[in-house]
Amino acid sequence: MSAMEKIPAIDNGLLRFLTCGSVDDGKSTLIGRLLFDSKTILADTLHAIERTSKKRGMDAIDLSLLTDGLQAEREQGITIDVAYRYFTTGTRKYIIADAPGHEQYTRNMVTAASTADLAIILIDARKGVLTQTRRHSYLTHLVNIPHLVVAINKMDLVDYSQEAFDRIMADYLAFAAKLNIKDVHFIPMSALNGDMVVERGERLDWYQGPTLIDLLEAASTSHTDHQESFRFPVQYVCRPQDSANPELHDYRGFMGRVESGVVAIGDAVTVLPSGRETRVKDIQINSTSLTHAFAEQSITLLLDDEIDISRGDMIVRTGELPQFTKQINAMLCWLSESPLDPRRKYLIRHTTRDSKAMLAGIEFRMDINTMEHQAAEKLAMNDIAKVSFKLAQPIFADSYAENRGTGAFIVIDESSNNTVGAGMIL
Repeated sequence: MSAMEKIPAIDNGLLRFLTCGSVDDGKSTLIGRLLFDSKTILADTLHAIERTSKKRGMDAIDLSLLTDGLQAEREQGITIDVAYRYFTTGTRKYIIADAPGHEQYTRNMVTAASTADLAIILIDARKGVLTQTRRHSYLTHLVNIPHLVVAINKMDLVDYSQEAFDRIMADYLAFAAKLNIKDVHFIPMSALNGDMVVERGERLDWYQGPTLIDLLEAASTSHTDHQESFRFPVQYVCRPQDSANPELHDYRGFMGRVESGVVAIGDAVTVLPSGRETRVKDIQINSTSLTHAFAEQSITLLLDDEIDISRGDMIVRTGELPQFTKQINAMLCWLSESPLDPRRKYLIRHTTRDSKAMLAGIEFRMDINTMEHQAAEKLAMNDIAKVSFKLAQPIFADSYAENRGTGAFIVIDESSNNTVGAGMIL
């Protein structure tokens, strides 16, 4: 039994999930089926894709048109960029990211995966586990997506064979064991016909597990099995310039987003880098006081003591300090067409803090086709490698495995201000 079946459906908040896999495995069709069967397609959109499908000589609606929005995608019948779609079932809201299947768009897939709570990896029942299946499985594992669903699609093209399903499941489990992937659930389906997506259908009666929508409804949005530490990077110091209101004369609020954990009025906190300790006097959203705040909320914190705090500082719970470091070891995905130059200076942006940085070394480049470590002196676009950076200014970091918010960073080219890399601190 998958660990996902043990998760009670008590968290019906927003779930972000990703669909990925090899080319033509049916990712866009699956999302179209989810939207169609959950009745979240607007009538004018449905009429538009009906007309386009008829122009192509199709008898049925081409549901992939709901996500393949670029003209080039429709002409070639492939997904190039990440397509985001929103839908709701009445009990839960969803944001879907449809990732490209081609190897050349690996950087797009990594970008989409960085915010996902769950990943659906599609496998063509006729082809089984392919190189791109292994590549995307590794990437979802790398960015610490906690729940994995392997959807063995196009079961209608193998006569809904349980033997074909069992064979692919055994092959995938053998590969997953090498990456220590544990939370994985397998579903046979036909996205084209709708079997085991929202409705169970009548042709997979040998499969007794949940449908895809059942798993999505029950999946937890937590990325760890423990309570994350409170992390609050300061974005802005609010000092209202309103002399007519005496209540605002001494107002000093620290604005930002709670990256992780929970904070409540009265909590003892420490301000970094100064190390000064104080307590939370108030928590506000739009001048409304709250008793507590949690991850992903944008809030204003008021503190008991007047402390010198500015953008780039971080407020944490006392006794739960992050690492204060000027050197980081990380897994880096290089996003730029220009290769990583070891002689150049780059800008590391970590939460709200920027620091100039130099590459200290490349330990290895990962061949994600074979999972082998290769020696490398530079990185090209879509390369993933274990690297180290030396920073001019220290950052307050956790490992990415412990905390997504303070374990991630981006690399910026100072000359163009373009984002050229994305990293996960080890």
